[in-house]
Parts: sequence; structure tokens; C-alpha cells
Amino acid sequence: MELTYEEAYEKLEDILMKLESKNTSLDDSLSLYEEGIKLFKHCNKLLEDAELKISKFNKMGVEEDFNVGEE
Repeated sequence: MELTYEEAYEKLEDILMKLESKNTSLDDSLSLYEEGIKLFKHCNKLLEDAELKISKFNKMGVEEDFNVGEE
């Protein structure tokens, strides 16, 4: 999957809207769910990679604590 984070996230939001719709058949819902899981994993991987890059920068002397998912 070669989508950017933003592209994958937008597709994931579209899938969620379709799944919440009462007009989606069971078969379509299952297909959308499977695609959504793949997109979720892709987004998660991109975030983990970004966190790793930031962690490497921190080890080079940048004194800033960064943790994805915490506000």
C-alpha cells in the first residue's frame, strides 16, 4: 500500500461513513471492514515509523519527549 497517511485516513473515514449507513449490505460491510482494517494497519505503521524517526532525532541531541497517541 503506497498511500500517504492523509490519503489512507481519508479513505478510512469514507469506509466508516459507509459502514454506519443503513443502506450497506452485509457482504459490502464485510468487504469494507476488511479494507478498513488494512488501512488502519497502514496508518498505524506510518505513525510508528514517524515516531521512530523522531526518536532517532532525540538520540542525536534534541531534548524533547514525543509519544504518538498522547496529548
